[in-house]
Amino acid sequence: MIDILYVDNHVLVVDKPPGMLSQADETGDEDVLTLMKAWVGREFNKPGNVYLGLVHRLDRPASGLMVLARTSKAAGRLSEQFRKRTVEKRYLAWVQGHPPETGYLADWLAKKEREVSVVEEGEEGGKLARLEYQIIHRGKKASLAAVTLHTGRPHQVRIQFASRGFPLVGDFRYGADQELDGRNLALHAAAVAIDHPTLRERTGWTSVPGMHWPEGIRIVAREWLENWCEEHGFPFGTSAL
Repeated sequence: MIDILYVDNHVLVVDKPPGMLSQADETGDEDVLTLMKAWVGREFNKPGNVYLGLVHRLDRPASGLMVLARTSKAAGRLSEQFRKRTVEKRYLAWVQGHPPETGYLADWLAKKEREVSVVEEGEEGGKLARLEYQIIHRGKKASLAAVTLHTGRPHQVRIQFASRGFPLVGDFRYGADQELDGRNLALHAAAVAIDHPTLRERTGWTSVPGMHWPEGIRIVAREWLENWCEEHGFPFGTSAL
């Protein structure tokens, strides 16, 4: 089920469940873009082909916030914000082990087929990946990190932590030996703030990780997100429906 957090004539914000594709691929499995086009058509009585622009994506086994554009004008303006990195995004990553309290990670990453690896600077296909993080909770075997991306490379959070010995819980592709729910991994797009494409107002939304995360970690995440909303002046826990 996809939770709808916000909708107006130009923007649709949803909470993607883990295991769902952002857009259709060769598997034919359910995807956010197709399902939300159908929802818009039903909700607003729009027969025929519904426009909905995909301006960013989430990995299939990850969960959390996605911003979709309901008009081509909104798609262009939102895409420009993502390119210029004026969109503020916060991810929650539950990683195995105990990384340093804070960190700035910079690596050259190359993707071959469906695998991403750290490579030397200048190696063919290598692209610079940068992120910052802060540990907001430490458990016995794993830590909860609030992550800010400065680039948007495929599998970036996953491989940058894994390459340092801290794979995401449930991310068996990159070396995890602790499972989340047996199918997905502990990466959640928890907060996003954009300049609304037509209102020109700063607007933001938050999402607490779902029930496939342990309850104790969800409580910590909720408290952190409440503080994030207070700092930014955004309401917490609003929904479009």
